[in-house]
Amino acid sequence: MEELKLNQTIRCIVKLGGAAITCKNELEKINEENLETVSSQLRQAMISDSCSRKVIGMDWSKRAGVSDISSSLSDFGDQGQLNVDFSRFIVVHGAGSFGHFQASKSGVHRGGLEQPLVKAGFVATRISVTTLNLEIVRALAREGIPSIGMPPYACGWSTSERNVASADLSGVAKAIDSGFIPVLHGDAVLDDVLGCTILSGDVIIRHLAEHLKPEYVVFLTDVLGVYDRPPTDENAVLLREIAVDEDGRWSVVKPTLQSTNKQVKTTAAAHDTTGGMETKISEAAMIAKLGIDVYIVKAATSHSLRALSGELRRDIPEGWRGTVIRFSRENKC
Repeated sequence: MEELKLNQTIRCIVKLGGAAITCKNELEKINEENLETVSSQLRQAMISDSCSRKVIGMDWSKRAGVSDISSSLSDFGDQGQLNVDFSRFIVVHGAGSFGHFQASKSGVHRGGLEQPLVKAGFVATRISVTTLNLEIVRALAREGIPSIGMPPYACGWSTSERNVASADLSGVAKAIDSGFIPVLHGDAVLDDVLGCTILSGDVIIRHLAEHLKPEYVVFLTDVLGVYDRPPTDENAVLLREIAVDEDGRWSVVKPTLQSTNKQVKTTAAAHDTTGGMETKISEAAMIAKLGIDVYIVKAATSHSLRALSGELRRDIPEGWRGTVIRFSRENKC
């Protein structure tokens, strides 16, 4: 794939973790409070003087339980309010309680598109994840963010043995250069070898980072960051900084762990077809290897706002809670 040429550099790629924006144990239920807060924080991070500007919503469709649209068309007469330079962000979201159930029950992630159950599951999975994508685009639009959904299957993404084989990023580049915020998501896609599979949001982010070279990447999750074991364990320790070397190997820098085994123990929900936290750490390390800082932090917190705003590009404040993954030539694993 030839290198894309953008008018300006991408500032940030954001991953909205499925567990952070949905109620993962309740089928197809959005965490409305978290999604609203995350959308507001994205607006604040994208616009330096967002607090002094009126929010002019762009969702003109009716919502369940709401009688009127969220914006008056008369608001668009104020050109001063509309002349907003949104920083160059890309949003990618996971599926959470959308899509994973359909994919795991039908075996879409394992392939075998010639089987009727898998084919039906492929359709059902895409209905579910694109439904969530629309709701996230609408939430961002209500914050005045000019977002557009770009489902990977419909935008030319495919895989070969679960590795990205093709991805038409020209559409993403054109959207950004036109002033839009692309919103991609984990999706069911065709696979040259398996027939079909699930392309996770984490893999999408790594591919985007490789070709679009953002200044930094933020993963918003339902926990403070990466722990040395499942965070439900009372002895779990938050890993504040992880260094990645040229070979892609990584080690914990802060805090100093007593155990000589620096590997992180992870878990994934039974219906999670994308690998859970283990995939997230692996993809984050590959991004960091490119020289791009990665922040893993709990969504809808003051810590996530600081990460989204780019405040952590140099030294990490003592009071900040999250995990930073960085490239280090001196890292010896």
